[in-house]
Amino acid sequence: MSNELVISSTQKGDRIALLQNKRLLEYHEEELDSSFTVGDLYLGTVKKLSSGLNAAFVDVGHEKDGFLHYQDLGPNINSLNKLVKDVIAKRVTTGRLSGMKLEPPIDKIGKIDKVLTKNAPILVQVVKEPISTKGPRLSCDISIAGRYLVLVPFSDGVNLSKKITDRAERSRLMRLMSSLKPQNFGVIVRTVAQDKDVEELDRDLQNSLAKWDQALKSLSEAKPRDRVLGEMNRASSILRDMLNESFESITVDTRESYDEIRDYIHTIAPEKEKIVKLYSGKVKVFEALGLEKQLKSLFGRSVSLPGGGYLIIEHTEALHVIDVNSGNKSNSEEDQEATAISVNREAAKEIARQLRLRDMGGIIVVDFIDMKKAENKKLLQDIMRDEMKPERSKFTILPLTKFGLMQITRQRVRPEMNIVTREVCPTCGGTGTIQASVLVTDVIENNLDYILTKQNERGISISMNPFLYAYYTKGIYSKQMQWYMKYKTWVKIIKDSSLGMVNFKFFNRSGEEIEVSNNA
Repeated sequence: MSNELVISSTQKGDRIALLQNKRLLEYHEEELDSSFTVGDLYLGTVKKLSSGLNAAFVDVGHEKDGFLHYQDLGPNINSLNKLVKDVIAKRVTTGRLSGMKLEPPIDKIGKIDKVLTKNAPILVQVVKEPISTKGPRLSCDISIAGRYLVLVPFSDGVNLSKKITDRAERSRLMRLMSSLKPQNFGVIVRTVAQDKDVEELDRDLQNSLAKWDQALKSLSEAKPRDRVLGEMNRASSILRDMLNESFESITVDTRESYDEIRDYIHTIAPEKEKIVKLYSGKVKVFEALGLEKQLKSLFGRSVSLPGGGYLIIEHTEALHVIDVNSGNKSNSEEDQEATAISVNREAAKEIARQLRLRDMGGIIVVDFIDMKKAENKKLLQDIMRDEMKPERSKFTILPLTKFGLMQITRQRVRPEMNIVTREVCPTCGGTGTIQASVLVTDVIENNLDYILTKQNERGISISMNPFLYAYYTKGIYSKQMQWYMKYKTWVKIIKDSSLGMVNFKFFNRSGEEIEVSNNA
């Protein structure tokens, strides 16, 4: 399993694609002036206390005040507030907490108006980016994420990832971190820290402590609404969380990005520095690597499955709905149950990919094809869980209901990624939309292959727009000739200027139109 990262810089910001075995797995767009990113620290001002919600609304510079619930204050909020006041007043000049006497932890089920006061300054961290009409979700339980460790100021414990299961390794890491961490700092050990030596862990710890020091230094000069510590950009955060031996290539198209990524990798994994490559081709890097076509085909309402089935993905205000359809697959299996499990298996793999690709969060309801056997339902749930194991977001998968519905919840911390995959129709003056034109040749060839190989039709003719006609007929070894060599039958192509750019019709030997799918 090989991973690649492709970063394309534009005037508006960076486009970031994570590929796994050449298939698009994650896609992000990061604006140059992006703010309120998960992990950012802000100096806010308490604007309103709501006893009914047991929450505060904090002004951090967004058009909507950030939301801070009592449960997100953290047990050591009083110690944090004391430090913030001391730093602003210049009584404290360092982020090291050794020797600081911590305030008593707050009550787990207390009231927010007993802890915070209106118009008071407060240091908050963004845990959920602004989505739709809502402001950012905030927390005072500050954490600084590193490659192997998460640093938690005002805590004093060492916690290890549950995915580290080896008892001896857990004991080693617990012993090491207990001796390395400074006083009044807690540490969460991430899964990737497994089997790492003490030098690497200590270097990561010191980097996180340096970030905390920098945050407090910025805080001493900050004004309300200022960002005092920015989370690293999206590309670097992906590398921080995922960079391992499976990463084969990181391709960037500007010298600035090349130097930045190379410097960052030199800091966290010097041995991987050589995989960073600067692309200098004339064609845009996303176009050259075939990513534009993948984006067009993967972000539409309809998404094809390898075996002939397809997904329909709909979005509502409250949840996402995914419908699984068998399509052409229904004729290729022995019975209905075999068809259902075959299509559902493919669908589960693609759905796990789509959730990550579109960064879909909240409640997702999947309408799988009905299956009768209980063991098949259990198998489908296991497949879904296995496919979502690499997820970095928290998720929950419930068993299939008796109606064949699977309910999934996935943590949402930023707006869902959405790409418009429809283009303005050139034949109607922009009053309608058509399917992405880059996919039309795939649709034609998929339909032709199905008609000739599965239905064994002969004497086929296809009517299409003159532009498509030229594409298939020009040249000595034309696409039309390639079809003849492949299928051993001649396919007649008819030029029809009345058809739109991506419109086509299949006809049989008798001249009757054949119903075909228009989904790529």
